[in-house]
Amino acid sequence: MPAQLQTPGLARRMACWVYEGILMFGVVFIFGYLFGTLTQTRHALDNRHALQAFLFLIFGIYFVWLWSRGQTLAMKTWNIRIVDVAGQAVSQSRALVRYLLSWLWLLPALGAVAPFGLPAQEIVVVVLGWVAVWAVLSRFHPQRQFLHDALAGTRLISHTTKDRFTG
Repeated sequence: MPAQLQTPGLARRMACWVYEGILMFGVVFIFGYLFGTLTQTRHALDNRHALQAFLFLIFGIYFVWLWSRGQTLAMKTWNIRIVDVAGQAVSQSRALVRYLLSWLWLLPALGAVAPFGLPAQEIVVVVLGWVAVWAVLSRFHPQRQFLHDALAGTRLISHTTKDRFTG
């Protein structure tokens, strides 16, 4: 496999994933405040579903736009780039498919616990357990890619400083 298409290690990809979550906190804060101001929401639980739908849309715009340009800020920090299976730039439509499929990181676990009314601590344990399983499943893919990347026709690759100036 060419050096420029090497898959980053699982630990590096998961560190990027965690860092992306930290950065997304800022996005949630800014756009949650904007939503609350525009809708005149007085209580955190008012308009909860509308806020969730709004943030889903904002996250989609954020990720599709940045993935179609190759990297999010977290990916730049961890020297990771997203490409299609041929090693080319990802189109916005492919980035949108990846965004929708990336919800497989969370939705199956949340759907599984929803009917049981579990306390928050137990929900966190189930969701983190699912995230760990989802991440470890990448070890079974021939190029060590996550399942949502394989389904979307995308790949995460290592992207060195030298590559930044040449491509």
